[in-house]
Amino acid sequence: MIDRVCIWGAGAIGGIVGAHLARAGQDTLLVDVADEHVERIASKGLTIDGPLGHFSIDISATKPERLNGKFGVILLAVKSQHTKDACLALFPHLASDGYVVSLQNGLNEPIIANIVGRDRTVGGFVNFGGDYLEPGRITYGLRGTVAVGELDGTITPRLEDLNQCLRLFEESAIISPNIMGYLWGKAAYGAILTASALTHAPIADFIGSPKRRVLLKKLAQEVLDVALAEGASPLGFDTFEPAAFIARDDIAMNASLDALAAFNRGTGKTHSGIWRDLAVRKRPTEVAAQFQPIEQIARRHDLGVPLFKALVELINTVEIGHREQGEELADELCRRSEIPLSDLRSAPARSSKQSSEALK
Repeated sequence: MIDRVCIWGAGAIGGIVGAHLARAGQDTLLVDVADEHVERIASKGLTIDGPLGHFSIDISATKPERLNGKFGVILLAVKSQHTKDACLALFPHLASDGYVVSLQNGLNEPIIANIVGRDRTVGGFVNFGGDYLEPGRITYGLRGTVAVGELDGTITPRLEDLNQCLRLFEESAIISPNIMGYLWGKAAYGAILTASALTHAPIADFIGSPKRRVLLKKLAQEVLDVALAEGASPLGFDTFEPAAFIARDDIAMNASLDALAAFNRGTGKTHSGIWRDLAVRKRPTEVAAQFQPIEQIARRHDLGVPLFKALVELINTVEIGHREQGEELADELCRRSEIPLSDLRSAPARSSKQSSEALK
């Protein structure tokens, strides 16, 4: 049994999980660096709205520098680029027998383990959708898979306790002996979602567009090739089927993408968090931090990931104000996807500046 949960990062993911846990009676504390958000929650509670329900809940919230005490369970829900700093800040508040669970996008477990210890790191996978709207208010727009697992694949008593706790939020939450398989599967799906953020099209329309199909297939394949080289066994979830892309089965890939478009259609989560950071919040995304480990692993295995790298570079050009989101950015990436992969991989390496110029 888990007595108290600390959620580090009270944005869309952490806020939604925390609000549901608190509503179910779980003692929960939110920790966040945003002054106005924390003050609003502390004074007026946290409001969750959207097509999956509307409620407000009184829940404790504080800034990291004001936090006291130690916790047996800390759910980490910050953006990928803030993982290291968050872990350094939370480590003094982790009980001697406590552990950290990543509810983030990306392959952040090695960073967490390097700071708190591998035996005190638990892998987590979430694919539900939500958006931070304003201080104290978050929308919950799409249910999705929730899974946790030990990094070594064993099933432990603490996983049983953790899963029981998370089921207060998502009744179908599961324990997985292959949590990294889920994270690699999401990395491939994440590349697809990131490509959609190049435009203002809703996720469902972008994935459903016939003219984007070659691009989406090759992006997913590049990431999954890296996963296989690393010895991972990518898992499917919520209609995304990595096996189809690994096998280069065109019929199965189209079926998976059609199902993904349907999964994302008509929900309260029409656009990705990356799109929202660029178009609404006007701030840097987590794309570089989230995808850097994949590029590093690809280099270690001497694998080229040219489309994947070009996608990251295009997002960066938007972040720094050199380009604007629009269909033309996705069109550029689509044109690259039509080039035989062997030609892309054999192209001479460019500096980041040269690559950005070439993408214009």
